[in-house]
Amino acid sequence: MHVAIAASAEAETSFFSNIDFSSGAIAAVSGGSDSTALLILLKEHLERFAPTARLVAVTVDHALRPASAGEALAVKALCGRLGIVHRTMVWTGEKPDTGIPAAAREARYRLLAEAARAEGIGMVLTGHTADDQAETIMMRRQRSAADDGRGLAGMAPATLYEGSVWIVRPLLGASREALRDVLRRRNFSWIDDPTNADATYERPRVRAAIGDGGEDFAAVLDLAAGAALRRIELGEKATRLIGSLASQPVRGLVRLGPEFASAEKHAAVYALRILLASVGGVPFLPDEARTAALFDRLAGQKLRATLSRVTVDARRSGIFLHREARGLPEPQSVAQDMVWDGRRLITFNDAIDGLVIAAAGPTCGARLAEEAGNAVPKSLARAALSAEPALWRGAECLGFAGDSGIVSGYAARPVVAPWVRFLPSFDLRAARATSDLLGAPEVPQSPLSDARNDRPWSKT
Repeated sequence: MHVAIAASAEAETSFFSNIDFSSGAIAAVSGGSDSTALLILLKEHLERFAPTARLVAVTVDHALRPASAGEALAVKALCGRLGIVHRTMVWTGEKPDTGIPAAAREARYRLLAEAARAEGIGMVLTGHTADDQAETIMMRRQRSAADDGRGLAGMAPATLYEGSVWIVRPLLGASREALRDVLRRRNFSWIDDPTNADATYERPRVRAAIGDGGEDFAAVLDLAAGAALRRIELGEKATRLIGSLASQPVRGLVRLGPEFASAEKHAAVYALRILLASVGGVPFLPDEARTAALFDRLAGQKLRATLSRVTVDARRSGIFLHREARGLPEPQSVAQDMVWDGRRLITFNDAIDGLVIAAAGPTCGARLAEEAGNAVPKSLARAALSAEPALWRGAECLGFAGDSGIVSGYAARPVVAPWVRFLPSFDLRAARATSDLLGAPEVPQSPLSDARNDRPWSKT
């Protein structure tokens, strides 16, 4: 059973009705049926409802097949007939011998984001369909990549890429066959990529299994919808705990009120996983079972433990989290837009030749802890500040990045490690609460303008 879309123009353009196009849109168009239907339906929608919005079609040529350059030219020709600006972005350089689909996906998002930034547009629309969603869920389930259930939510309606470009998937409620019907009715053709049927790769194998009736399509999508709603609701509960019980008395040190240990366990464990990953600078949430075991030990006792590169120090005055001293980066030259230790984004305006960035270390950390006052026990302040990035000239610690009087225009801004690369709209509330706590840059507003902002696909 496939999700269908009605034949009326109103229904066919309703996929875009909750998207803010005021800053324009990039349409990712490969020439396949899904992305071609996206382009056609999007153009019709904008002509009717947002005629002044900029639309730029971008084709990523992965340069993996001899025919790919010609396919990009075919998309360019189609866009020329439709009066749509078109750009081709080519994946250059050596390609990996293994893991081609994952590497191609990484390259595709990077190049689409580059095109969006070059055009001054903060949103890329892709043609992912209900079929793609079902395949994604099946692959994650088979790989056991979603043991805590979060991954079974599938692809989010919108995902923030590297903090600045939204990847929006408006067609998650439409089947591939229904979109092909859209093209047939309008006499548009499409390109069939042979790799989509190459059983060497996992997704085509899963696609074939669905086609052979091995899985109930609608049941898989219902599973994703339910998992997405549970993920959102759990995130809302974790957000409330972070907002009400977490503080940062000293940079790099998070304090949870003692009452956190008696909070509702499921939400508290999720909040703790988010905070551990963020304080530790790791891109993935720590294992749910290990975090739950740690949470159970917090109630009514002093505790010192480590998990996810974080030291957890539970006292009567609160539960304190800071980056552990082991495994900190070696001293290194400062580079623009480097993410240091997964926790700090380094930016600067002026030349800083002769300086390196490294952890403050115990001596500098102790000095800086004295300057921080008595907000928390000195031992905790020293431990947290010792693991913060500082500027060094030879053996001299100049102080923290961003402190006045060190280097003009130099800053080390916090980042929320689990969502540095990809922030699914399912997790927006939790990410915003964590960003506020750590002093990270504000999460940009989603282009999805109504209550479906972070909701799973819905049948149309």
